[in-house]
Amino acid sequence: MKDNDIKRLLYTHLLCVFSIILSVFIPSFFLENFSILETHLTWLCICSGFVTAVNLVLYFVVKPNASYKRSSLSHKVTRFLKCCIYFLMSCFTFHIIFVLYGAPLIELVLETFLFAVILSTFTTIPCLCLLGPNLKAWLRVFSRNGVTSIWENSLQITTISSFVGAWLGALPIPLDWERPWQVVHTEALTLLSVAWHLEYGRSTEDQTKKLN
Repeated sequence: MKDNDIKRLLYTHLLCVFSIILSVFIPSFFLENFSILETHLTWLCICSGFVTAVNLVLYFVVKPNASYKRSSLSHKVTRFLKCCIYFLMSCFTFHIIFVLYGAPLIELVLETFLFAVILSTFTTIPCLCLLGPNLKAWLRVFSRNGVTSIWENSLQITTISSFVGAWLGALPIPLDWERPWQVVHTEALTLLSVAWHLEYGRSTEDQTKKLN
């Protein structure tokens, strides 16, 4: 059973990584003059949409946290609405944090908010898919020795790594603020993605070693 979970986890990671790569190349076939730098706002929306869609599809297909209890339609609708509210709260919270850490309050508001959206996509969306809108479960997973499955362990590692990657990527921004690739938080996005990818692979490798 654990071997099957590790295989499913590996395939899930590969598809998530592949979705980010697709968000870079596919839009260029449909959108004229598309590039990450020149049309960065469009790319942020597309990347967020790709990652969210893949996470949702994988959740319904793989069902890592499947429950055998049947829930009513009203319960499912309520759960979905709570997830949407949690995601929006996450976006606004990250936006406020970015402003407190030095992002412009009025200028580049859309850029900063979309960066908050994509960070929420990398962190909050997987939490909502796996744990649902359950704050107690979130606190348990992100507390010391609180994970109970390889899925929760992977979630813990990749979420923390996304925050660290976004923070490290923002460090060089004040060094050359006037360059376009600095203004649109590209470095932060790059390191966020790299950290997410690396920790996805490392968490799967760690679980494989434990199994062997």
